[in-house]
Amino acid sequence: MPWNDKSGGGGPWGGGGNQGPWGQGPRGPSGPPGSPPDLEDIIRRGQDRLRRALPGGGGGSPAVLGLIALALVVLWAFKAIYTVQPDEVAVELRFGKPKTELSQPGLHFHWWPIETVETAKISEQLVSIGGGSSSGSGLMLSGDQNIVNVQFSVAYQVSDPKAYLFDVSDPDGMVTQVAESAMREVVGRRPAQDIFRDDRQGIATSVREIIQNTLDGYKTGLQVNAISIEDAAPPREVADAFDEVQRAEQDEDKFVEQANQYSNQKLGQARGQAAQIREDAAAYKNRVVQEADGEAQRFISVYNEYAKAPDVTRRRLYLETMERILKDSNKVVIEPGNGQGVLPYLPLPALQPKAPPAPVLGGNQ
Repeated sequence: MPWNDKSGGGGPWGGGGNQGPWGQGPRGPSGPPGSPPDLEDIIRRGQDRLRRALPGGGGGSPAVLGLIALALVVLWAFKAIYTVQPDEVAVELRFGKPKTELSQPGLHFHWWPIETVETAKISEQLVSIGGGSSSGSGLMLSGDQNIVNVQFSVAYQVSDPKAYLFDVSDPDGMVTQVAESAMREVVGRRPAQDIFRDDRQGIATSVREIIQNTLDGYKTGLQVNAISIEDAAPPREVADAFDEVQRAEQDEDKFVEQANQYSNQKLGQARGQAAQIREDAAAYKNRVVQEADGEAQRFISVYNEYAKAPDVTRRRLYLETMERILKDSNKVVIEPGNGQGVLPYLPLPALQPKAPPAPVLGGNQ
């Protein structure tokens, strides 16, 4: 409703006579009716009310000025003094340029607002990556074209506070991105069995080296302390099939182990038998050689005796040989010409079998 409404009634501030919020109509003290309010008059009236609200009734009293000055000093001291926590370091900036020295934990002073302070946590921090059911960040493709869900964590800390604060806008977020990229790279070069159980430590070492080299290249001022692979499993959609494959591989390992045990057992038995045969052959060889040596020595000794007396030796050998041949014979050989007067005798009783002796009966005979 316009202030110069002539329809009667109050203006927008109520009351009659078109009165404004300052007790009169919206016109200047000397202006004509319906003219816009005077800005200087409004400011002057506000100053008057402020003076009446302040103690002493005047804005220029020494007490008021002292209070204002004290408030400004307290505000400046509050801004100039800062605290660095035990797990932090601070870097002071003068006109936006970082100073060389670092502020260690404790109370410190700087010339605010000429100087400002930025703090950075130097304690070890841990970030977990992957493993969530709603996020696909842990799903990775292995070198043998298998999909694995990897959950791992990265432990890192600030090694260069200045680089951490001023060289990269989001170094903590970069750790997550670089770690995930490095894990995908390493897993993509290896078979799935390595990440499942065979070479987790080797994969963690390779990932840590890649992350550290990348962060150093970006000058993030971060140092990676450890990579921990907490879990590695196939996706839930193929978990049953993967378990079947795992059981088949375990059965294969069991059968191979049993075959190796059987092979070692048979190989040990064969080696024992071969060693026994070699020992028997060596003993037989030694016995035959010793017998041959003994026969040769006996022949040589006989020959030496024969060479000394050939006739006597020949006769003795003949007699010994005939004795050995005829000693078990039951024949009687009579040389021709020496059998005159000898009657042939047939030992009939010797040819008949002897009757067993009669049993002895009881009593005196």
